[in-house]
Amino acid sequence: MSKYIFVTGGVLSGLGKGVSTSSIGLLLKSRGLQVTAIKIDPYLNCDAGTMNPYQHGEVFVLDDGGEVDMDLGNYERFLDVDLSKDHNITTGKIYKSVIEKERRGDYLGVTVQIIPHVTDEIKSSIKRIAEKNQANVVIVEIGGTVGDIESMPFLEAIRQLHQELGDENCIFVHTTLVPVVSAVGEPKTKPTQHSVKELRTIGIQPDVIVARSDEPLSDAIRRKISLFCDVPTEAVISNPNVRLIYEVPMIFERQGLTELILKQLHLQPRGKDFQAWNAFVESAVNPSSRLKIAIVGKYTQLQDSYISYTEALIHAGAALHSGIDVHWIEAEQFSEAQMQGVDGLIVPVGFGSRGHEGKIEAIRYARTREVPFLGICYGFQLATVEFGRNVLGLKGANSTEFGATPHPIIDLMPEQHDVMEKGATMRLGAYPVVIERGTMAHRLYGETLIHERHRHRWEVNPKYIKELETNGLKYSGKSTDGRRMEILELASHPYFVASQFHPEFKSRPTQPRPLFTGLVQACLARKKH
Repeated sequence: MSKYIFVTGGVLSGLGKGVSTSSIGLLLKSRGLQVTAIKIDPYLNCDAGTMNPYQHGEVFVLDDGGEVDMDLGNYERFLDVDLSKDHNITTGKIYKSVIEKERRGDYLGVTVQIIPHVTDEIKSSIKRIAEKNQANVVIVEIGGTVGDIESMPFLEAIRQLHQELGDENCIFVHTTLVPVVSAVGEPKTKPTQHSVKELRTIGIQPDVIVARSDEPLSDAIRRKISLFCDVPTEAVISNPNVRLIYEVPMIFERQGLTELILKQLHLQPRGKDFQAWNAFVESAVNPSSRLKIAIVGKYTQLQDSYISYTEALIHAGAALHSGIDVHWIEAEQFSEAQMQGVDGLIVPVGFGSRGHEGKIEAIRYARTREVPFLGICYGFQLATVEFGRNVLGLKGANSTEFGATPHPIIDLMPEQHDVMEKGATMRLGAYPVVIERGTMAHRLYGETLIHERHRHRWEVNPKYIKELETNGLKYSGKSTDGRRMEILELASHPYFVASQFHPEFKSRPTQPRPLFTGLVQACLARKKH
């Protein structure tokens, strides 16, 4: 039978529950256990696909096409696993399932209620993931903050699971805040005390408290939290600010959290292997060089909108012993002056016309100044538009996403014309890509068939491909039927590469993606000379 770890949060959002969940998962996996993770989001959306990045951060895409919370990106990166859309449970999904069952008559005429029908649906969803993954340990993160009205059915469901399965099969980890009030200058435990009190009110007693703070907690503060919250002192885990989130697992390990969990859940470890992770962290934290790479985006005021990009750069940089300083440029305000001292450029995902001209200008700058460039999805499409305008001389060339154009170099995919609903209707998930031998893409991947994740509605218009390639733009990666352009490159440029797919979603700390590694290599070579 699977064991369960439930991670809750108190005081305020943004405390790093996802990092705590991922770190605990990595520690248990390093002991030879089969681990999986689930994120519960208490919003009414069925998934994250239709949500504005400014409200929710990045939409992370899985192999099966699931558009999910960005915390699942951390789970995949830390655990080095490929998750499914079922690993992201939302209120929308739960209520949709319950209502469909009610309409079919599955409840045999009884009054359908939050308890037991909604809570039973939540428990069943969690258990299905455990069984499907044959996991020794399932870590379940409950989104939001204890006390939020929308979280109540989920907290009640995990309370019931604990009652059904017992202490030796379920533990609760509560993440909370220990702030320092500047006027006083000492850590304050009251927010943690009140948060735990709120949790107890609904019938949950935490077994472990992960205390977020600017600096490591003193033993005296840990003892105080232990006393007032009724947990052992060794179960009060200090989680101070770090340079990189990848340091957190080692901080937890040094405080004995792994052993504490193994003991309480009666789990037998099967070895202990941190070697590759420690080598990655050491290289990332103490690089031998540094690069400045610009990201020209339209959601730069909330950098979580591009979190997979920054993490992929860290992974690629660590592999090449280089630190990466990201230089954020708002697309609507792009100017060449902002590129001074920049070693490379990324033009990332985006939707709509806002800021697209600034991105096109940034791409033109990188192409003509031989600045290493990586375009992804929207950036791939705009690189094609820029080439059409400024090399082919197609005045007014553009994407039909932005309105009428005399030269629709980028056009809506034919199968999208009759699509009315916005949720989960794009070309989503992992698709095969055929790479031409002898190209830069082939040198980077070392393979002729790869699988990468997609999220788009528009594509390169087949009518313009021959003209584009005749003038020097090479489509080195295509769909298996040859119809869709997937990778472009310029042989005359040190590194001018773009992909319709999203390589950032499959990047891992010890397995960086080739397109990001290629960008960092090109930046280092340019800086050296």
